[in-house]
Amino acid sequence: MTPSKDAFPEPCPPVPILPEPLVLRPSSSLPLSTPHAAGIDTGEAEHWVAVPPDHCPEPVRRFGTCTADLDVLADWLLDCGVTPVAMASPGVSWIALCELLEARGLQVFLIDPRQAKRAPGRPNTDRLDCQWLQRLHAYGLLAAACRPAEQVCVLRSDLRHRQMLRTSGAHPMQQMHKALQQMHRQRSQVVRDLTGVTGMAMLRAIIAGERDPLTLATLRNPHCQPSEDESAKALQGTWRAEHLVALQQAVALYHVYPQQLTVCDQQLQTPLGTFEDKSDGQPLPPKPRRHTKANAPRFDARPPLSRLAGVDLTTIEGLEEGTAWVILAEIGTDRSRWPSVKH
Repeated sequence: MTPSKDAFPEPCPPVPILPEPLVLRPSSSLPLSTPHAAGIDTGEAEHWVAVPPDHCPEPVRRFGTCTADLDVLADWLLDCGVTPVAMASPGVSWIALCELLEARGLQVFLIDPRQAKRAPGRPNTDRLDCQWLQRLHAYGLLAAACRPAEQVCVLRSDLRHRQMLRTSGAHPMQQMHKALQQMHRQRSQVVRDLTGVTGMAMLRAIIAGERDPLTLATLRNPHCQPSEDESAKALQGTWRAEHLVALQQAVALYHVYPQQLTVCDQQLQTPLGTFEDKSDGQPLPPKPRRHTKANAPRFDARPPLSRLAGVDLTTIEGLEEGTAWVILAEIGTDRSRWPSVKH
């Protein structure tokens, strides 16, 4: 008699073997490269700080994120005899603390948060994370990120804000296209550039209350390829109130962002004037004849860029003033931080 399959129970699945938490213990084969290092796990609501156990009876402490709390944190680190501090840089919660610690004379090492999370099986808590950062930094196992000097950081902040304005300035244009399409207006068959002279004249007339397609078609430039009849046919459609409101607000916002860019460019001239003149008084070469882009700065940026870099970077083919700004603001002017040209 052959036994049934139910007579033999199914074998139990193997129990998974979980990796043990990885703990970096002191070892004579791995000498301490930075014995006075501290580690900080930053957060929006609190900061956890760890110092070497032999520097303080309470080597791990929690601090708030207000300015008064940051002052207490810096005082505690100085009392513990700590000079370098390792700090992860997620989000923007680390910026205020980093600026305050640097102002108090501490050496801050910003690291990529992924450097501290490569050990599998390690418990993940704020208290343990700051100790882990302190231990890795003490053994010299962390690579610091590039943070330029304070002058360059100010310039970089202004340039990133300018880039945000440029990116946001494209959104009203997209909303204008969307509103016209929802009202059955074939904009591409009338004008190629909606923000040109013909396109803006038609938009202002529509916002003012003009609804006759033939009247709108007469606003076209005589050199436009479509005829008036073809333009009038493409401008026929519906006039829904919700889309007209969206169109009116998009046109208003489109004119706001260039004004804010002008104010931002005026502000940019202040940090540019604080840098040391490295050009040795050398005159600028003639400006290359190139097509001026719409996003170019509203002032002549070549002289301050030449004083900042020591050479005129715009003589390089394909490198405009705005691109040269971004390069210098992101990596700074201290090239000794990079081991080679490839880096």
